[in-house]
Amino acid sequence: MTQPKPRARRVNHWLALMLAGGALALGACSKGANETAGQKVDSAVAKTEQAGSTAKAKTESAAASVSGAVDDASITAAVSTGLAKDPDLSAIKIDVDTKGGQVTLTGPAPNAAAKARAEDIAKAVKGVSGVDNKLEVKM
Repeated sequence: MTQPKPRARRVNHWLALMLAGGALALGACSKGANETAGQKVDSAVAKTEQAGSTAKAKTESAAASVSGAVDDASITAAVSTGLAKDPDLSAIKIDVDTKGGQVTLTGPAPNAAAKARAEDIAKAVKGVSGVDNKLEVKM
């Protein structure tokens, strides 16, 4: 039998060592990478769920705010329209402000009966929770 040359034996030895080392390194990387990737996925899912919850809460809050502003604006418009239809109140400037369904009437009223009518008109509008009648009777 022929013996391998010493140089060829060293190359084969180094080649075997490198292949074994590479296999071990790849095995270790693969095992750690799967755990890390799993942890990263779990973390990403948790962050996405948290962001989704936060976005939902902010959207609901903004929608409620916009809804309240739209409701207040429509109440103010309806009260102003009702006041404009009244012959004694249409000729004068009555300021109507609404916040959270609470209507505030300010300005002059020609008489006490017209002041009371203005309050009744405002109370009759859908969505009005109360009326603060600050009209001043001018004689």
